Amino acid sequence: MSKPQKSNVKVRRFSKAFVWAHGINAISFFALYITALPMYTEFFDWLYPVLGGPEGARLLHRIFAVAFVTPTFIWVIFDFPGFKRWMKELVTWKKRDIDFFKEVAKELFGFKFKHVRQSFFNAGEKINSFIQIFTAILIIASGIPMWFPEFFPAAVVQWGYFFHNVGFGLAIAVVVGHIYLSVVHKHSSPGYTGVITGEVPAWWAKGHYTDWYDEEVAKGNFPDIDENGNPKKPTSPDSKKKKGA
Repeated sequence: MSKPQKSNVKVRRFSKAFVWAHGINAISFFALYITALPMYTEFFDWLYPVLGGPEGARLLHRIFAVAFVTPTFIWVIFDFPGFKRWMKELVTWKKRDIDFFKEVAKELFGFKFKHVRQSFFNAGEKINSFIQIFTAILIIASGIPMWFPEFFPAAVVQWGYFFHNVGFGLAIAVVVGHIYLSVVHKHSSPGYTGVITGEVPAWWAKGHYTDWYDEEVAKGNFPDIDENGNPKKPTSPDSKKKKGA
């Protein structure tokens, strides 16, 4: 017997402001990485004609550097409640977060695991956020003296190049893991639409962020669903009487 098909019912997980902020962040990050490659090693000199030569590469790198700083402001200005919830969850850690890592470790080693009830952001996403915040600060702070060397001591500028490389090295490693878990991993990939349209399958949201989903159901924002994502049929008063009879 074939498994029942998952429902196409979707719920909104992220605001349009977050979707735009996430998109700009992703595009600008990869653009910065590509425009920087020929400036760091001759192996990528073939990119210079594509980027308009060394001057063109530097100009594009600076344009995307400005774009890289804007996502946080977009999110704060157009969806402050969502930004505030993110910040609050980053500093809120409970037993369920520790249990989450235990179950993830079981999954990685091929053992049977279970989904741990999570709120809007799971423990893995919180760690990912902390690392991304750290690397973004490192990249931006080290990039300023590189861009305006005339205002900083030579030693600060030189250390800026070092920390800029470290920041990007850490960031690209985190991004690769982030892409794998959000797009490739079979248990997480159904939710990748969240950063494109803001909406995710209801069955996936309830399975991965059960506490958050139940809160939204209680508020009347989301439908109460079964394991396949189909809205549950309301129980009539007559049927309740029959069951109790």
